[in-house]
Amino acid sequence: MNQTPPPLSELLSDAVALLTGKQTVRCPHPGCRVNVRYRAVTPDEAKQLIDLATDHARH
Repeated sequence: MNQTPPPLSELLSDAVALLTGKQTVRCPHPGCRVNVRYRAVTPDEAKQLIDLATDHARH
């Protein structure tokens, strides 16, 4: 799947979030703007959030 990168403003926002300890996961579906940002979750919770963000049929 050929995916276009997010806009620069979103990349900067992701970088700032990373500096504050947050992780950002984006939907890989072309044109979908859904992203999930999380911090301080268990590995199981992180997996659930990643699954939700990357499964376009669920959002």
